[in-house]
Amino acid sequence: MLALIAAPDLAAARARWLAYLATERRMSPKTVEAYERDATSLLRFLTGHLGEPPDIAAVAEIAPREVRAFIAARRVDGLKPRSLMRALAAARAFARFLEREGHGASGALTAVRGPKLPQSLPKPLSPEAARAVSDADSRAGEACAPWILARDAAVLALCYGAGLRISEALGIRRKDAPVDGRNDVTVLGKGAKMRSVPVIAPVSRAVADYIRLVPYALDPDGPLFVGARGGPLSPRIVQLAMERLRGALGLPDSATPHALRHSFATHLLGRGGDLRSIQELLGHASLSTTQIYTKVDAAELMRVYRATHPRARA
Repeated sequence: MLALIAAPDLAAARARWLAYLATERRMSPKTVEAYERDATSLLRFLTGHLGEPPDIAAVAEIAPREVRAFIAARRVDGLKPRSLMRALAAARAFARFLEREGHGASGALTAVRGPKLPQSLPKPLSPEAARAVSDADSRAGEACAPWILARDAAVLALCYGAGLRISEALGIRRKDAPVDGRNDVTVLGKGAKMRSVPVIAPVSRAVADYIRLVPYALDPDGPLFVGARGGPLSPRIVQLAMERLRGALGLPDSATPHALRHSFATHLLGRGGDLRSIQELLGHASLSTTQIYTKVDAAELMRVYRATHPRARA
C-alpha cells in the first residue's frame, strides 16, 4: 500500500471516508482497499504538484488542468482505461464526501471526462456447454473423489441455473440449501444485500447429490460447500475446476464461473425473459447494468442471421 502524504486535516478526513465506505456504504474490503489506494495516489500526486502535502482546501480547489495532469501521470504509470476510470471515481467519491462534510465542492473532478473504455460484451456459453460444465459426468475420467466432482458441479450449477456469483454460492449455509422440496435460496450479494433466488429441479438435484456424497458432517449454520479437508471452499478451487473443464470440453478461455452467470441472464433474455425480472434475479442495483445483456442477445441474433440467411453474404 502506498504511504499517505497529506496534511493532518486531510488525513483525518480520509480515515473518516474509508470508515464511511466500509460501514454506511457497506462496500467489500477489497473495494475499500482499491478506493484507498486510488485516493492515496491522488494525494501523492498533489504533493508533488503543489510542493507540499495537500490539505482539505487543496482538494476542494483542485483545477481541471490538475485533474487532467493526474490522469496523464497515472497513464504513464501503466494504468489501463478501466483502472484510470476507477481512480477518477475514487477521487470523485472522496471529494463528494468532503463536500457533504461542509468543505466545499470540487467541480473540476466532475467536469473532467475520464478516458473512453473499450466496449466489451459479456461472453456467455452456449446452453449445451453451460449444461455440460455443471454436470459431474463431464469430469468422470479425473482421478478425483466423487464427492468433490459432485461439489464442483453443484457450485457451477448454481452459477448457471440460479445466476449466482461464486461468492454468493459459497456463502450459502447448509441449513439454507435448496433441497428436500425447497425451491429457492437466499444469498448475500454485493453491498451486503440479501435476495431470494428460485432454484430449478436440476440444480436442486446437483446440490442433493453433493450433500449425499460429502464425507463431512455439515454444520447447519456453517458453509454448504467445503474443501477437501472440511474447511470453507476457496473460490480458486472452483476456478481451477472450470479450467479443467475448459480443456476437457474444448471451451474458450472466456468460459469462467462468472461466464455462467452471464449465460443465465442471456439465455433467459433470449427465451423472452423480462429485463426487470432478470435484474432482480441477478441482484443488480441498476437496470442499466442488466441492459448490457440486450446487446449480447442482439449480437447473437445478428451472428445467426449472417450465418444462416441466404442473402446475408450477398
